[in-house]
Amino acid sequence: MSAFNFIKYEVTDGLATITLNRPDVYNALNDEITFELQDALKAVAKDEKVRVVVLTGEGKAFCSGQDLKAASGNQKRSFLQSLHKRYNPIIRAMRALPKPIICRLNGVAAGAGCSLALACDMIVASEEATLIEVFINIGLVPDSGSSYFLPRLTGMAKAFELCAMGSRVKAEEALALGLVNKVVPTEKLDEAVKGYTDYFAKAPTKAIGLIKKMLAKSATATLDEMLDYEAYCQEIAGSTHDYQEGVKAFLEKRKPDFSGK
Repeated sequence: MSAFNFIKYEVTDGLATITLNRPDVYNALNDEITFELQDALKAVAKDEKVRVVVLTGEGKAFCSGQDLKAASGNQKRSFLQSLHKRYNPIIRAMRALPKPIICRLNGVAAGAGCSLALACDMIVASEEATLIEVFINIGLVPDSGSSYFLPRLTGMAKAFELCAMGSRVKAEEALALGLVNKVVPTEKLDEAVKGYTDYFAKAPTKAIGLIKKMLAKSATATLDEMLDYEAYCQEIAGSTHDYQEGVKAFLEKRKPDFSGK
């Protein structure tokens, strides 16, 4: 994957690590990096060896959002086109990916960078990390999925406050609000992320992918619809190799060796 200029893409032992790599501008998102992110997510989806993904940022920040300096040079810029072509495909790809995505939140996540973090399945944050829906500070509204994720995570009143006031949410408050899964000292961030990736790299990946789909559907479904969808997904899970291995391991009183298939 040496074709990338603004991200790093590495695959080792079932783990794909995607690192936003513009540290000099706090990993701000220009056109090129958003298209590279789309390509990296396509590569992750196609690679059967990949069973878990980590998304992080190089340097002090996770992602400071849209590169306003790059955007200001384009007077004919359309927000509609930019979102449909650059940002929305990333968020859709992340949520449709039938594999878990862990955000290694190493620093500030602002604007679309905050949306990127929230679009992950889990967030492991450094104590130094901050989430900011910074859009309102330049007279804009949240995009890239923030208006979807925030109220589901925090409730409507808190989501309105964060979006309408651009409040800074430090790591410990983010944990209390349910925005992140774990907060650790900066020097222990890699170790904490590895705890999750080691688990997911050996987990029944097909079932994890189905869980993502089920939980997404549950946000807009009735109980009856979810009962039917659970039955549908369970039929799929029950036909996997990992189900057979799980039952066999249980009967043999040993730890299952899941292959992700």
